[in-house]
Amino acid sequence: MKQTSKYLADTGKFPIYKNTEVEYFKLGEQMYESILKDLNDAKEFIFMEFFIIKSSFMWDSIKEILVAKAKEGLDVRLMYDDMGCMGHFPVKERLDLKNAGVKVVSFNRMKPIISSIMNNRDHRKLIVIDGNIGYNGGINIADEYINLKSPYGHWKDTGVRLYGEAVWNLSSMFLSLWEAYEKSSFDNSKFRPRTDIKYRSDGYIQPFSDSPFDYEALSNNVYLEIIWQAEEYVYIFTPYLIIDFEMTSALKMAAKRGVDVRIVVPGIPDKKTVYELTQSYFEELMDAGVKIYKYTPGFIHAKSYISDDNVAIVGTINMDYRSLYLHFECGTYMVNSSVIHDIKKDYMEVFEVSRLLNEDDLNRSGIVRIYRAILRVASPLF
Repeated sequence: MKQTSKYLADTGKFPIYKNTEVEYFKLGEQMYESILKDLNDAKEFIFMEFFIIKSSFMWDSIKEILVAKAKEGLDVRLMYDDMGCMGHFPVKERLDLKNAGVKVVSFNRMKPIISSIMNNRDHRKLIVIDGNIGYNGGINIADEYINLKSPYGHWKDTGVRLYGEAVWNLSSMFLSLWEAYEKSSFDNSKFRPRTDIKYRSDGYIQPFSDSPFDYEALSNNVYLEIIWQAEEYVYIFTPYLIIDFEMTSALKMAAKRGVDVRIVVPGIPDKKTVYELTQSYFEELMDAGVKIYKYTPGFIHAKSYISDDNVAIVGTINMDYRSLYLHFECGTYMVNSSVIHDIKKDYMEVFEVSRLLNEDDLNRSGIVRIYRAILRVASPLF
């Protein structure tokens, strides 16, 4: 784990910290309530970066606070992905924010031209408040993420709240992308965590970001490291399972050497074609001893790993080609933190309400196999 952390620090340029408290949220609505409180208490600045923002009850309540804080004189910045928000985030919403003094950036704006650059989306979800409070996880801004709407049954998502020095990594990743669009001469050191606060050290905390332009599959490599290093178990939440040969081999080998490998995927899919592709991996993984669970209550959107009671990741990184190779992503790597106990407890509760797949659940039809093989060829598009 020390070497994995060194890899993140040396290659990704994201240091590891001790003086940071962590709170885990097993549902989007729990994280949402905490976000509202912290936004209301903001005194200096607010950074927000999301893949999806939908006009909704959730957005309206957040927007109201952002507008009020900007009018109070706080530095309020919002970055959103243009493709992720397409059809969900009207121009009027953006104008309202700008007129109130909120700085707004649309990441990689869609253009009517054929360009591979349109593939590289900002899939990150993060919030920084006053430098010492940070949020990271799978939750976007829309009512389904807090279960006010249920298009796919119960929506299961997760996130973490950081309080302390490790928040600087979130600020750094936000500012580096922000300044690609909005050049400024400001001294970014003023956005560092406050030094007048005594933070409680809770294990080792290392937020990190992954870019498609550095020729380093950082997220993929960290996931592989956790699987390779596991001695007792590896538990995984992922909405999509579209993996390459290396990841498939790592999961299979871990199970074959006696590691308890469990993967939870949605019981109700949001994208049927992608779900069919996800199921194409079940047979070979299960044959190797990997346990696949379907989240019976609905859709699991959480993206997390936990292993051996001492390491976990919660973030935005799906186990698919886009997240691992094409998108800007972020996650929080945690080692020997007390919050890992809470994360494991959540996994155990999810296993209880999920269905463990068996041989009878595998569709071995020749036509289905051919269809899934075709999907495998086109998998980088999903």
